[in-house]
Amino acid sequence: MALRGGARSPISALMKRPILIHPDPRLKKVAAPVADLSDARRQLARDMLETMYAAPGIGLAAPQVGVPERLIVLDCVKEEGAEPQPLVMFNPEVVAASDELNTYEEGCLSIPEQYADVTRPAEVQVRWIDESGAEREEEFGGLWATCVQHEIDHLNGKLFIDYLGPMKRQMITRKMVKLKREKAKA
Repeated sequence: MALRGGARSPISALMKRPILIHPDPRLKKVAAPVADLSDARRQLARDMLETMYAAPGIGLAAPQVGVPERLIVLDCVKEEGAEPQPLVMFNPEVVAASDELNTYEEGCLSIPEQYADVTRPAEVQVRWIDESGAEREEEFGGLWATCVQHEIDHLNGKLFIDYLGPMKRQMITRKMVKLKREKAKA
């Protein structure tokens, strides 16, 4: 997930892994559960955190870097000088959601420079496996709740623009097709 106003830098050299840009069929596929926590998967999680911070973003799902597995990383701490709080989640799932809703302006690292209001549950209870292999469960609210839901959507082949009306979604998709064409020429 991307936040509007994040500092833009020449990021491609800093990123560990390239981020897929919509439309890409890999972004619409349901990711497979992670069966075991190998050293390679832990390294993937570290690479994803590095890529997410360089982008800059607050969340990234493995399908966004071309890996069709149920792994997300996030860190919604954005205050200047605050200690980062990176989270790595293997096989995350929302096990409960509040009836209360929040609307946030969302962006996505796979849909650069495009933002739209999306309404989601204000609080969610999430269960996942951490890097050590321990099962964890925690309640998230505010921006953390929005971000974790956004990233879990990626694991299910869903993008934030899928919550928008067809005209707005088509307009954003056309912009991304044009962006990809321009990048291919460069």
